[in-house]
Amino acid sequence: MEYDDSDRAQTFAARTREFIDDVVIPVEREMLGDGPVDDDTIQELRDAAREAGVYAPHLPEEYGGQGLSYRDMLPVFEAAGRSLLGPPAVRVDAPDEGNMHTLELFGTDEQKETWLRPLVAGEARSAFSMTEPAPGAGSDPKMIRTTAERDGDEWVIDGHKWWTTQGSEADVLIVMARTDPDAHPYEGCSLFLVPTDASGVEVVRDVPHVGGALTGIGHAEIKYKNVRVPEDALLGQLNEGFTHAQQRLGPARLTHCMRYSGMAERALDIAKAYVSEREAFGTPLAEKQSLRFTVAEAETRLHAARTMVRHAAHEIETGGEARIPVSMAKVFTANVVQDIIDDSLQLCGGSGISKDLPIADFYENVRQFRIVDGADEVHKRTIARDAFDDIDSSEIDTLPNYER
Repeated sequence: MEYDDSDRAQTFAARTREFIDDVVIPVEREMLGDGPVDDDTIQELRDAAREAGVYAPHLPEEYGGQGLSYRDMLPVFEAAGRSLLGPPAVRVDAPDEGNMHTLELFGTDEQKETWLRPLVAGEARSAFSMTEPAPGAGSDPKMIRTTAERDGDEWVIDGHKWWTTQGSEADVLIVMARTDPDAHPYEGCSLFLVPTDASGVEVVRDVPHVGGALTGIGHAEIKYKNVRVPEDALLGQLNEGFTHAQQRLGPARLTHCMRYSGMAERALDIAKAYVSEREAFGTPLAEKQSLRFTVAEAETRLHAARTMVRHAAHEIETGGEARIPVSMAKVFTANVVQDIIDDSLQLCGGSGISKDLPIADFYENVRQFRIVDGADEVHKRTIARDAFDDIDSSEIDTLPNYER
């Protein structure tokens, strides 16, 4: 399928796909059923990605990246997503990808040297610490309870977070906290860079969860008890934390979409290969009409998802907020890729649920996508609010009315 990707984007995507297929997937096949992958293996893959010229495509060249624009990097992310090991190998893995983008946008020169450069190099890890256990902020971020109070030339942070992805492995945490208790949370919260070894940071546990067996990335519960950070730990503007978070989350939602689109495409490739070889009731499974219709619908819906993502990305790159297109693309893609991976597993039968193929790991991993970066229901609420924002009552003037 042809898309309106630039020549540079197509070239990088093709090179990345070749790297994933030739270098990363053979390593993945050796690891299936034996995860999580060790740090040395990831480092070897990253070294190979640098040699292939596909490492950190989305980051500035001055920090060791390839300098692709936001729109151009999306098909590259899709190619990387063909394997669960692809994003960390190419360094487009969440949450570091979004956190590096946040540092690039809002970090001071000193913050970039301290954290962005080692993150790009793969020498450090990061986490975005925003979600809180009840009754704190979950799908409704306005319920945030974590606070940061100024004390002289320091900030004192107190709060309780969880689902902080990679929190237990991170070197630095980007923490969302209320800095103006009298203001609406959207206008009274800020972001802070907090080293995980700071006094008062307690990583309580990694929350047991579905998926993650191959990559080993956890979701931490973290308590912040009288955590003191210097004044220059503030990331971006004071009380603009939600604005900055949205500037991070919009693009990050679309990069998630592309990574998972690549995963769904790979699952479908595996399923098509399997049903073409496997015979039952006298003919290959691929000749059964119901299976062919399943594949046809999957191909159609995946194309629609890719198109929606590219449209939303164009809106962002041309200066638009694109809140509605992003929400539409995210909720639609999350459901499409989940369905495709589920169908692919079903088409492979018993082999689908085995760990001899990667589809079982894909299946465990994809379910979170309908929750992370905004649950389906939150995005549908946003879309519906916009849909009902401008109602033309004259459309029903022809109906009889008891009052008239």
